[in-house]
Amino acid sequence: MNLLYAKAKEQFLNGSLSWAGSPFKCVLVGTNAYSPAVNADQYLSDIPLAAQVAISGTLTGKTATSGALDADDILIPAVPAQPAHAIVIFQDTGTLITSRLVAFLDRGIGLPVTGQGGNVQITWSDSASRIVAI
Repeated sequence: MNLLYAKAKEQFLNGSLSWAGSPFKCVLVGTNAYSPAVNADQYLSDIPLAAQVAISGTLTGKTATSGALDADDILIPAVPAQPAHAIVIFQDTGTLITSRLVAFLDRGIGLPVTGQGGNVQITWSDSASRIVAI
């Protein structure tokens, strides 16, 4: 189920969250320790630390075209040997309790994945919905 968190939708629509103007990152998530509550979860602190497998660098090349969010493909280095079943995109503020959750993705991007200490490449879809459509 690839989807936007409800608060992210609201914040995109009221202008308090900017895809182009804010830093965003991805976190690989083990869904054995986290089930998204898309209408309630709002911050990275809503995902238990035990479920956070690895965090990417900042997304680059971000675009928003025809209601779809896109960015350059990204490499997450040194992913531990822990299964990740989903990717969560979040606005990075540097603090767990203020970093806003944006999208929960568990389909179409080579998941689940287990890093084995190596790098994991995330290649976003070239379909019309790109990463996710609003």
